[in-house]
Amino acid sequence: MARIVMKFGGTSVADLDRIRNVATRVKREVEAGNEVAVVVSAMAGATNQLVKWCQELSPLHDAREYDTVVATGEQVTIGLLAIALQGIGIDARSWQGWQIPILTDGAHGKARVERIEGATLIERMQAGQVPVVAGFQGVEPARNRVTTLGRGGSDLSAVALAAAVRADRCDIYTDVDGIYTTDPRIVPRARKLERISYEEMLELASVGAKVLQTRSVELAMKQRVRVQVLSSFEDKPGSLVVDEEEIVEQPIVTGIAYSRDEAKLTLRRVPDRPGIAAGVFGAMAAANVNVDMIVQNLGADGTTDMTFTVGKADLARAQDALGRARGELGFEAVLADPEVAKISVVGVGMRSHAGVANTMFSALAEKGINIQVISTSEIKVSVLIGAEYTELAVRALHTAYGLDGPAA
Repeated sequence: MARIVMKFGGTSVADLDRIRNVATRVKREVEAGNEVAVVVSAMAGATNQLVKWCQELSPLHDAREYDTVVATGEQVTIGLLAIALQGIGIDARSWQGWQIPILTDGAHGKARVERIEGATLIERMQAGQVPVVAGFQGVEPARNRVTTLGRGGSDLSAVALAAAVRADRCDIYTDVDGIYTTDPRIVPRARKLERISYEEMLELASVGAKVLQTRSVELAMKQRVRVQVLSSFEDKPGSLVVDEEEIVEQPIVTGIAYSRDEAKLTLRRVPDRPGIAAGVFGAMAAANVNVDMIVQNLGADGTTDMTFTVGKADLARAQDALGRARGELGFEAVLADPEVAKISVVGVGMRSHAGVANTMFSALAEKGINIQVISTSEIKVSVLIGAEYTELAVRALHTAYGLDGPAA
């Protein structure tokens, strides 16, 4: 007997037929003798609609009220799935984040999980009941307010819950049947990976791969939660996210990821003096805006141009924060460009092989694609390019690194 947390994304619970399908899958695990908890997202499209309403009312809306609105999508699906499970003879009960409780910090819209009290859920599971838990949400104990964990936060909820109840495995069911070398919608010859290391998956998730949310992989790596990505619609083997030691032969490059969710900001003619960078990025931190790629170009006149990227969803907030800090920082102008994309190559094999970046730059140059910004880590190289070149760049790099599988 195993203890399993099963997580189902929005497409898996998009309508009543799919919710019934989820209930059947859960029943199969229960009848196999396993203790099961389920985490679900809102129905596909529901959260997008809720977010749109908030943005239409006010682009700079109160983040606490935003959380109140967008957390409601998961409340619907946990109730419906609990009803569906009860209808096929499975003892089930729905749980919202505050009922468990899933305790978070106060960063509304992108809260971090601080602690989960898992004892009650363990008791229910041992008694044969299936807890159906709302993903994406928690509670800030200081003000007793609902919080949300950021887009894709149901993955984080599932991994955190798996750690809290000491689960043997966390199964993430989605609309793909595993983790691929890149998006198979762009590259039909992308290959499914049987196993991928936590570190590689973390890098891929952080640079745009949509299969797993970044913080969920980070937590899985920290807590050593074994994660399996599976299809909700097909009975096929999935992909396991595991320790690097469990993978016998590491390729140089494991995958290619892309993100169209980036926006580029350039500060023109920034005074070149100590403390300016701290002032710029301090303003971003105060506005709760995450900054990614950064490049600085020193001019001959004692000023510098500073370019960095933020999430598109944070662009208005970042521009507002910079506008308020302009008098103190003394820059001439802010230029915003939301029509960019970040392309990344990832692989632990980069540690022991030279020439990975050169292959990337050469492949992009051959396609006439200009590179705007470059950033690297030990197992990743990322570039910022014009958004219109995204698919061309992904296909070119996938071929350049020898990742193409056999033709279908």
